Amino acid sequence: MNDSMIEKLVELRGIESNFIDAWGKPAQVEPASKAKLLKAMGYPVEDEQALHQKLDEDAAKAWLNPLDPVQVNRIGEPLLIALRLPIELVNDSYDIELTTEEGEVITQGIEPSSGELINVAHIQDGEFQEYILALSAEPPIGYHQVSLKAGDGEELSTMRLIIAPKACYKPDNIAKGEKMWGLSVQLYCLRSERNWGIGDFSDLSYLIRESAKQGAQFVGLNPIHALYPSNPDACSPYSPSSRRWLNTIYLDVTAIEGFESKDIQALVTSESFKQRLAEARAKDHVDYATVSSLKLEALRLVFEHYNQQYLKHNSKQNRAFKAFVKEGGESLEMLATYEALQEMLKAEGKDFWGWPVFPAEYAEYHLDAVKKFKKSHADNIKFYLFLQWQAAQQLALADKQADDNGMSIGIYRDLAVGVSEGSAEIWGNRELYATDASVGAPPDILGPLGQNWGLPPMDPLVLYRQRYQPIIDLFSSNMQSCGALRIDHVMALLRLWWVYKGDNAKQGGYVYYPVDDLLGILALESHRHQALVIGEDLGTVPEEIREKLADNGVHSYRVFFFEQAKDGGFFSPAHYPEQSMATLTTHDMPTLTGFWHCLDLELGKSLNLYPSDEVLAELYRTRHENKQQLLDTLHGHGSIPQWIGRYVDEVGMSRELNHGMQVHMAKGSSALLSLQLEDWLEMDKPVNIPGTSSEYPNWRRKLNRSLEETFSDPVIQDLSKRLTEARKQASAQ
Repeated sequence: MNDSMIEKLVELRGIESNFIDAWGKPAQVEPASKAKLLKAMGYPVEDEQALHQKLDEDAAKAWLNPLDPVQVNRIGEPLLIALRLPIELVNDSYDIELTTEEGEVITQGIEPSSGELINVAHIQDGEFQEYILALSAEPPIGYHQVSLKAGDGEELSTMRLIIAPKACYKPDNIAKGEKMWGLSVQLYCLRSERNWGIGDFSDLSYLIRESAKQGAQFVGLNPIHALYPSNPDACSPYSPSSRRWLNTIYLDVTAIEGFESKDIQALVTSESFKQRLAEARAKDHVDYATVSSLKLEALRLVFEHYNQQYLKHNSKQNRAFKAFVKEGGESLEMLATYEALQEMLKAEGKDFWGWPVFPAEYAEYHLDAVKKFKKSHADNIKFYLFLQWQAAQQLALADKQADDNGMSIGIYRDLAVGVSEGSAEIWGNRELYATDASVGAPPDILGPLGQNWGLPPMDPLVLYRQRYQPIIDLFSSNMQSCGALRIDHVMALLRLWWVYKGDNAKQGGYVYYPVDDLLGILALESHRHQALVIGEDLGTVPEEIREKLADNGVHSYRVFFFEQAKDGGFFSPAHYPEQSMATLTTHDMPTLTGFWHCLDLELGKSLNLYPSDEVLAELYRTRHENKQQLLDTLHGHGSIPQWIGRYVDEVGMSRELNHGMQVHMAKGSSALLSLQLEDWLEMDKPVNIPGTSSEYPNWRRKLNRSLEETFSDPVIQDLSKRLTEARKQASAQ
């Protein structure tokens, strides 16, 4: 294979050859890794003739379409478009017709050769020329269409034109300098006196109402994306089936109309049901299989009642349901079909964990066998559509609680970086995903061995050819019923670490994405939904992307334990960027108690997460130094009582030290402060340990106290009061 040809293609497809690692050292991507990433993109790199043929086909596909598939401009920028035509047609006259989202039509006559010639190519024995032309129209922000029309009115090509704001939405009080705090929780972790062994949307409403009384202005959630009803133990919120739709295990069955009907009450009051429910509630870890079984059993009866009562008649409920399904379009229909199909296959007694192991006739959504399945299983598909409808309604009610209780932001949602290999999202749009690769991370502080997350990445070229519709849908759907959106691993807008299937995470490479276009779409959707945006910018992050995110109004994510100077000292939160969300810990980190007592390092050793004893010893040594620096910082700012010792060897974790850290953060300059409910409850076990799957019960650990107990505790009320007062003082500075 011609190496120069491979390197040219590597550059063309945005595969990075060199990067700076998490320790600030130059690193290189191996040539073999780059070739594998091209292979994952569909290039036959081991067959030179086939590769030439594919490159010729790709070039023809681009040049034979006069207009680009999509173009993103910022409001106020000159509107320039590229136009490609055979040389014999460039002197003809055409019309450019711009149809705005509101339906206004603006027409401009053009002559391509009067523009700036920027490129020439020979395609299929003919010469093509590409020109840049200026349009005089000044469309508003939104999604518009540009059409190229011949003199006789024939439409020759179309392009989506996206006009975006200059930056993401920011609430007025944030823009004026108000500082606020809120809680971050894993929704499934919540205990309450009424839930069914897992936190649900009614628990969320309660949490919002009670935390608002304490002065909180938002409640941050783990991703609440759709998972797998027929495979409930696939429970990671960061490995979803669809990021557009909701995890229906969070439904409060008792809140759906019809729950009080005779048949349903007969089920839920039966001794066997009550016993299983009591066991699920009592466990310290979420028993997903039992909870899912209980809920689905009851939900089917609720659906049957509701369907007979309303959905088979011309009722307002049926009209609302049909409107929801119509708005959800193919994406919603596809998810419901996938869930019904997976249920049927599971009933056959086989381990059909996802579409890669489905029978061939069901391997893709658009196959004939799937169409037949939809007709023969329409009622069950309707059931899954109904669950999504109810979930959207219950989430909207929780969001309304935030408004009713005066929260400035309210619900703050989390968008995962991708979907799992066996997801419905890939099943419905196989072309978009590079299924022979996975997203991950090179070695860094959190994952010394590198990480492979098992999430096939979107191919940036295919995303572009699909006119960015998948990413528009993602941003829009995840900004529903909330006041803020956290973009997990926001570097994905710039680049993703791809790992070829079967390779070690260290053998991957970065693939670049059209960051300016994606940020423009994010800004547009942010304004449409009036949702503030936070970007989780941890790990290996080029400084230029931090500047770009800041310019685009994306709030940075500042974790106290990572904000250290070269001498090891911790930066004061008073020096954090105002346009940021500050936090002490995250779901991928130990709790404050776990950090202080090095429980995470003990766990990591027991799970063989460290390459050697020397690496672990260095982590212990660094932790000891960090704890001393932390004590120095807290004492230096008067954030903890004087009676707490000044030498780390003499100081154990205490309530005063725990609360002192949190209040210390509240004095900072970040607009937003997020605190983990686990740290309020002084818990020691983490939610998730990066680099593990079945070795640790990730995404299962519940809180150690119920919501009712938590918010009636005078200690918690006092901490809330201190946090609110500290944030007010920070706002006044």
